[in-house]
Amino acid sequence: MSISLPVLLNTDLPLPLFSRGKVRDTYDLGNLILIAATDRISAFDSILPGGIPNKGLVLNQLSAFWFKKTSDIIANHLVKVVNDVSILDTYLSADKRFPYPSYLAGRSMIVNKARRIPVEAVVRGYLSGSAWAEYQQRGTVSGLPLPKGLKESQKLPEPLFTPTTKAETGYDQPLSMDEMKRLVGDDVTRRIKEKSLAIYSHAQEYARSKGIIIADTKMEFGLVDKQLILIDELLTPDSSRFWDASQYKVGQSQPSYDKQPVRDWLIQAGWNKEPPAPALPPEIIESTTKRYEQAYERLTGKKLNQIFPRS
Repeated sequence: MSISLPVLLNTDLPLPLFSRGKVRDTYDLGNLILIAATDRISAFDSILPGGIPNKGLVLNQLSAFWFKKTSDIIANHLVKVVNDVSILDTYLSADKRFPYPSYLAGRSMIVNKARRIPVEAVVRGYLSGSAWAEYQQRGTVSGLPLPKGLKESQKLPEPLFTPTTKAETGYDQPLSMDEMKRLVGDDVTRRIKEKSLAIYSHAQEYARSKGIIIADTKMEFGLVDKQLILIDELLTPDSSRFWDASQYKVGQSQPSYDKQPVRDWLIQAGWNKEPPAPALPPEIIESTTKRYEQAYERLTGKKLNQIFPRS
């Protein structure tokens, strides 16, 4: 059963707004940033009306879980998860403190500032989604040729690094390795590819032990001075395709713990993928909440209501 928390669509804090993304609101704390994960949900680059209860809580907590688990592979921007709003006093001078809203508990974190690298580092371990569509048409994934005769959802011979642009508006576009090198340089490209594949391999092995297949995922990186670090979110249902290993069957789409069913409903509803997006029906909202919570609970072995007991 889902824990009962109000849906958070927007934050409004008396701090300088650093940026407002599709899901996260970020506030400038000087050398640090406060990131609050809302319950907004986007699909096909549009923010849908309404939200998914507990979604921001899951995204924040699961990202923190993975940041800790992968910190021996690469450093990340996480400084502190805000599970108790009183810790914000540590990061705000007395003249900048304010009555902290309770919704920040659990769904926000303090992170280091970094210079964002304008690339989505996508790793694919299985043939699904847009990769499957491209393979059917051209026998390639992001322009990379693959063996003939592969089926939908089949495990790839080896994980593929298929970067894209990080678009501020509109759709991300595939990047070849040469294009990425021209954009961010040879050394940064090499390091991002190496770390992305290492993180995916490590996470995939762990997740499989918990009965979940990570079909693909995307990561973001930044630079602090010249140090490459992970930023934004990591291995969440928003940034990854999670499948139930017990129900996995090659040759078809898979039951998932991510927002793919939301995309499927939008397509079936006949939406043309141009704003405004239609509102999701209650049953899709409820089932999506459950999937996000189940992803967190299966991967971490913890229940959300153990962290945030029902009042």
